[in-house]
Amino acid sequence: MFDLAQLEAAATLVRTAMPPTPQYAWPLLAERVGCEIWVKHENHTPTGAFKVRGGLVYFDGLARSGYTGGVISATRGNHGQSLPFAARRHGIPVTIVVPEGNSREKNAAMRALGATLVEYGRDFDAAREHAQALAEAHGLHMVPAFHPDLVRGVATYALELFRAVADLDTVYVPIGMGSGICGLIRTRDLLGLRTRIVGVVARGAPAYARSFAAGRVVATESADTFADGVACRMPNPDALAIIRAGADRIVEVTDAQIAQAIAVHYTDTHNLAEGAGAAALAAAMHEGDAVRGRRIGTILSGGNIDAALFLSLVGPVLTEGTKGAMAQVR
Repeated sequence: MFDLAQLEAAATLVRTAMPPTPQYAWPLLAERVGCEIWVKHENHTPTGAFKVRGGLVYFDGLARSGYTGGVISATRGNHGQSLPFAARRHGIPVTIVVPEGNSREKNAAMRALGATLVEYGRDFDAAREHAQALAEAHGLHMVPAFHPDLVRGVATYALELFRAVADLDTVYVPIGMGSGICGLIRTRDLLGLRTRIVGVVARGAPAYARSFAAGRVVATESADTFADGVACRMPNPDALAIIRAGADRIVEVTDAQIAQAIAVHYTDTHNLAEGAGAAALAAAMHEGDAVRGRRIGTILSGGNIDAALFLSLVGPVLTEGTKGAMAQVR
């Protein structure tokens, strides 16, 4: 897919737009999970999620090819923020198709970055089909959700993580369309590391887990989870091949476990995590003996969670904590 020199070049390009994101070993998380746990903070990028890295590399290649027309893509939000962020550096107009009822705050962020927003369909896959139809009808370049340049771009976070903490036993990473986990796998292999890569999906959106087990693409009828970044019904076959060849396993977490992990990210590290961003920690917290006493990493892939959703999930936890603190003061 790419070699180390090409990955290094992507890292140099990404650094023209943003500094490396931090990775921290949080003591409270270590106490809670029972192991040394490093969090890669992709919630600290200019768009609040890891996808911006892929957009920067993709549009650099598109601009070098001489393309000057418009582009279109489908998203639930983070991919859709990365594209206008990167495209405006080259003067390329962007149209984004999102499903109806998509995150208000992600929609607002995409518009603020200059994207023209179209709302269509019940989920990401319906929005993607509509985006493809619009691309054909209006002569727009369709940016896919999975592409080698997108993977090379997002793999720069893996390069930062592994060079900072080279001896991780396992890294847990959420799976949306697959660019993040594929970037981790490729980077680990290029650096000659033995770190196990564990993919994480929502139990209500298990398409990649089922496909991993079956050895072929298995689509699902629905993707029923509030964690929109992992709400996939139709896995990408190229991504699946890389995951099956390089991942240790894929685990499923419930929405309740993801919500708990969002609360823990806030109480233990004071960081915001969206649903997909908390999925990796949710898996680590419920792996038990598989992580106890080890040195692991989790990818906090994004922090773009609507305020109302965050408060509904975390508010009760924070309220109880505040009551306890006030009782001690009294």
